[in-house]
Amino acid sequence: MTPAVGPLAMLPAHGVGSREDLPLPFHLLLVGAGLALVVSFVALGALWKQPRLRREDGRLLPIMVSLALDSAPVRAVFVALSLVITGWTLVALVAGADTANNPVPSVVYVWLWVGLAFSSMLFGGYWRLVNPVRWLRRGLLALGRIEEDFALTEYRLGYWPAAAGLLAFAWLELVAPNNADLLTMRIAVFGYLLVSLVLGLAFGPAYLRTGDPFTAWSSVYGTLSPLGRRADGRWVLRTPLHGPLMIDAQPGLLAVTSVMLGTTAYDGFSGETRWYSFVQSSSLPAAFWETTALVTFCLVVAGSLALAAVLSARLAGVSPRGVASAFAPSLVPIAAGYLIAHYWSLWVWEGTHGLAKMSDPLGTGANLLGTAGLEAPQSLIAPGFVAGVQVVSIITGHVLGVVLAHERAVALFPRRAAVLGQLPLLALMVVYTVGGLTLLFSS
Repeated sequence: MTPAVGPLAMLPAHGVGSREDLPLPFHLLLVGAGLALVVSFVALGALWKQPRLRREDGRLLPIMVSLALDSAPVRAVFVALSLVITGWTLVALVAGADTANNPVPSVVYVWLWVGLAFSSMLFGGYWRLVNPVRWLRRGLLALGRIEEDFALTEYRLGYWPAAAGLLAFAWLELVAPNNADLLTMRIAVFGYLLVSLVLGLAFGPAYLRTGDPFTAWSSVYGTLSPLGRRADGRWVLRTPLHGPLMIDAQPGLLAVTSVMLGTTAYDGFSGETRWYSFVQSSSLPAAFWETTALVTFCLVVAGSLALAAVLSARLAGVSPRGVASAFAPSLVPIAAGYLIAHYWSLWVWEGTHGLAKMSDPLGTGANLLGTAGLEAPQSLIAPGFVAGVQVVSIITGHVLGVVLAHERAVALFPRRAAVLGQLPLLALMVVYTVGGLTLLFSS
């Protein structure tokens, strides 16, 4: 069983790997990472002169596999599993003991946040299907004999509610005091369910497809999945480069991707000794400085990409209008790289212990699922292994980001100016890479 200590205090969220665990000196790692991006950029400029990523690309899955993925019984199984897990968690939330062994914080902060992102990267944005709010709304409408597409008004807010919701969740996880207490969890969970249900009823299915924060979280990360649909709707296997560029450029897309990257970057920064000492010694409340820093990180990400995109457009001789949103998908693999780097050990450690806690939702010492004795595989959170995961994920994410930015540039900019126009974006990618590695390996 897990030790009886504060759930968030014991989690090895990030930084398990240190500079001593790296296979080469840290300054050489930074130089190598920067060179990897520059070499990728030069190679792309020489060999990739026109758009290559098309919606028609992909290797078709066997027909039986495609039919199974679209079949009602298979989908019903996953929906039922989601509803069972939700119900089981709500039992622990309402009637469980307010101790470190209550599974709710692990389910909310680890399974719903990290686990949903990781699994979406593998299997696609499935939360749109299994979202419990969707089925709660559908049940209420069925009771009132109202059509499923009912809405009080047309939804036009795009990703903005999702960006606000993701930022609020990150604040709850990273800043809010006593965020693992049962009272806080009850307010957060039931508040989210109530607000989501009201918005779902007011704006209809369109809100749940785009405005719901966890659907956006799953769908955007899910674009990196090797499993996807091509233009004609058929299931295919494809590269992680195809999906992000197929994201609909709705309002708030840059905000969502910036929150995805900025909140994770802040999490790494918040562990810095100098920052922590400053916050603790300040006469102002810690939550003030932490909230300010969290929002600032997200704004810096959005502002830096917007500035780089505008400079790129100017160098390419095109209008900068809409260019920042067009390049926003290039942040997706970068955000994914940061997420994996920061939370791999958290997922292995507390994801496993969360399953152990789920076996005793009421805190009575029961072992209802037979999982109470589960322990995290130590080999997967060994410092050297984690350091390798962190380096590979960050560099890979940035290289993919460079490729996506190049693909978008050759599609938007005149051919002769496409490479020149990407220079500000390349510089930004190098800054992100060096900054991300520095935050991870600050000691």
